[in-house]
Amino acid sequence: MSCVETIQAYAFRSLGFGERLLPKGEYTLCEHFTLIGSGMIWNVYFGIVALTTGFFLAVALAVGKSSPNPLWRKPAEWFIFVFRGSPLFIQFFFAYACFLSLKSVSSFFDPFTSAWLGALVVLFCNTAAYSGEIFHGALLSIPKGDIEAADAYGMSGWTRFRRITFPTMMRLAWPAYTNEAIFLFHATTLVFFSGFPAWRQKGDALYYASYFADKTFNPFVPYPILAFYFILLTLVVISVFGFVNKQLNRHLPQERRSRTKLRFNLIR
Repeated sequence: MSCVETIQAYAFRSLGFGERLLPKGEYTLCEHFTLIGSGMIWNVYFGIVALTTGFFLAVALAVGKSSPNPLWRKPAEWFIFVFRGSPLFIQFFFAYACFLSLKSVSSFFDPFTSAWLGALVVLFCNTAAYSGEIFHGALLSIPKGDIEAADAYGMSGWTRFRRITFPTMMRLAWPAYTNEAIFLFHATTLVFFSGFPAWRQKGDALYYASYFADKTFNPFVPYPILAFYFILLTLVVISVFGFVNKQLNRHLPQERRSRTKLRFNLIR
């Protein structure tokens, strides 16, 4: 099978399209790159959807944690504490067990036992908790002068939050939030190594890299390819978030503009 035929057969295999059987016998570099790249579709899906939906919950958690009302503050504090205080890997196992139990009660929970939804819920809650803490810290760092100036202009409530508090919070939190986005994409590799099964071998990039490593007894080919794909993905995330960061700081003098600094977490 030529490389072009390999790409046609396996480019979208992780989504259920193309050749059903995984390659056997000789494992070419083209098969490595194609299948691992096919699995990256799931990693990108988990990362983008969890990040975009978790953003709104993170903002709500940050505002709730800053509220003087304990009815808003306590649930936000406990949500952040639970999902930041427990390992993500354990959260996957616990969620899958819960969804299996709920599935026996109602068929409504059937989709939640699949990775595309059940694992997405876990990633959504996890990134919302971490991002919520980042936004809360930024919320506390807003200069009092900005709030006093808004009060002097007669702004209050939603108007002040929309025009002063929220933009300033985003500007202060964005460099740290960029690192959270990068780590979230890296954390998607845990999905199919947790309780959620890969149905019909429709796994992510790490799933296929492990397949090649097990079959060839040579981890020094598939895993560097996997790292290469994630480095490319990280560069895309840095570029997109860097552009947004420039837009958030475009009104400031050059010396006051915050820059994105990468800080990699060793464990979550």
